Amino acid sequence: MSTHSETRRLTCRDIQARKGGQPVVCLTAYTATMARLLDPHVDILLVGDSLGMVIYGMETTLAVTLDMMIGHGRAVVRASRQACVVVDMPFGSYQESPAQAFRNAARVMAETGCAAVKLEGGRELADTIAFLTARGIPVMAHVGLKPQSVHVLGGFRAQGRDQDEAQAILADAHAVAEAGAFCIVVEGTVEPVARQLTTEVAAPTIGIGASPACDGQVLVTEDMLGLFNEFRPRFVKRYADLSTAVADAAQAYADEVRSRAFPGPEHCFGVKKG
Repeated sequence: MSTHSETRRLTCRDIQARKGGQPVVCLTAYTATMARLLDPHVDILLVGDSLGMVIYGMETTLAVTLDMMIGHGRAVVRASRQACVVVDMPFGSYQESPAQAFRNAARVMAETGCAAVKLEGGRELADTIAFLTARGIPVMAHVGLKPQSVHVLGGFRAQGRDQDEAQAILADAHAVAEAGAFCIVVEGTVEPVARQLTTEVAAPTIGIGASPACDGQVLVTEDMLGLFNEFRPRFVKRYADLSTAVADAAQAYADEVRSRAFPGPEHCFGVKKG
């Protein structure tokens, strides 16, 4: 019998219970390597459809497919041990009907082993969220700035600046929480609205470009590490500058290959030591 205790993976209920308590730490992960590094330090690993831009160089998330999300989600689940893994549902995979959403979300959960799926939307998705949760699929909701609706919103801009927008976001948050979402991502929303929303809804809120009052925070890992330089949102804090480190390492490698300094005898097989 093993003498060491197994690491217990955090569940959606664990996250839900953190409302008003210790802040929830969330980062994105798209690969097994990154998931393995982040897993000991976070509560949620989000396999975001942002992988379309970060991994595949797309201009928006709209071209991301269900198969892409499943492949990356499976890798993250395999490589992690304790974080609650949530996989984004891509554009077009859930908006048509609750039945379509269930069919595709069930496939994501069955083929990846993730704990939950994430859907972008507010009041218009309340029935879908209720349909999924009633059938055993936990849902992380997403209100405020919704990247999958970027063309309708008129671009990537902060939401809630006027009274109508603010009231709409608040109504969306209440609707998805009442429908059964176990937590809510609040993105690109002016601070007072995100703060009010957090105090009013029962579900934990996970902010990104929102408010320090949210019950947790999420960032795109590549932004946080300084690896993704094409666009730097105001709300991103860089905790490292790995793009410089990667470029320096690549340059040093290239210099040694060109000068034949690498590989040396210690990197080769069958070389007799002198």
